[in-house]
Amino acid sequence: MNPQEIFKLVEEGLAEVERELERHSHSNVQLVDRISRYIQDSGGKRIRPALLLLTSQMCGYQGPVVYRLGAVVEMIHAATLVHDDIIDDAKVRRGRPSVNAQWGNEITVLMGDWLYMTAFHLALRERHFKILDILTEVTRKMIEGELIQQDLNGSMDVTEEQHLDISMRKTAFLFSACAQIGGILSSVSEQHQEYLDRYGLNIGIAFQMVDDVLDFTSTESTLGKPVVSDLKEGKLTLPLIYLMQEGEPQHRELVRTVLRENGFGSVNKEAIVDLVRKYKTVDRVMDKAHQYAREAKQYLLHFPESRAREALTTIPDYIVERDR
Repeated sequence: MNPQEIFKLVEEGLAEVERELERHSHSNVQLVDRISRYIQDSGGKRIRPALLLLTSQMCGYQGPVVYRLGAVVEMIHAATLVHDDIIDDAKVRRGRPSVNAQWGNEITVLMGDWLYMTAFHLALRERHFKILDILTEVTRKMIEGELIQQDLNGSMDVTEEQHLDISMRKTAFLFSACAQIGGILSSVSEQHQEYLDRYGLNIGIAFQMVDDVLDFTSTESTLGKPVVSDLKEGKLTLPLIYLMQEGEPQHRELVRTVLRENGFGSVNKEAIVDLVRKYKTVDRVMDKAHQYAREAKQYLLHFPESRAREALTTIPDYIVERDR
């Protein structure tokens, strides 16, 4: 099953999610309404709502709640991106000016808060407290992940374990929540909810690893944002963490210079890219991403065969093979 077939399977559901986003992004505050539309119009892969729709489908749930919760997880995701762009001083998101570049940091941080509160207002209306507990805990972990990352910003000694912890908190736990919620709506057993949780966690880790690699291997026009931006922002991701382990002292000094200068002043960006290619650290990260993708698929074997399960089995491959 190719990506087009996956999204075709939930095409109508995603259209309902878009309608929910449209409905709940409106505000009688004109500025909020304008920025909400700007964020929604920026598009995105909508992989998190798709994951929720597919797990619900696989487990046998059919009902309007899944569309509203699909909108909730997408709003939470959008809120994290809006806040991340402020922290990173990012000027571009998905090929156009970021919200903070358009409206400034003060308005943007409030807009991120508005998105969070709107998402939880919508989730609370369902009165499904286990799902609300999961979403609240995931949001807390995502914020903790950002705090941990900020505490390590500029450090040359970030370990693989620390980076994996950040990746789980900032990215993977929301994937896990989307998969698990699909099972909860369908009233599957606690054990099967755990299988869905582990499936989502593994594909979320793989997703972040591929993001780390694309920062070095893709182009700005493809990514919709500058490449090698993580290092410029003071973050060591896995390709560079491995380079720090395997490279020469002068390579560490190049990276240290970029961190000290907060950018590529005296160090050429291509010099860093060439080093991760030379030492094949991106290949090492991709090998790990494939391992997590394979692990994710194993948890789906506990569910009956269906088109939805087939699509969910394909998603890990789509994640590791994507170019943006």
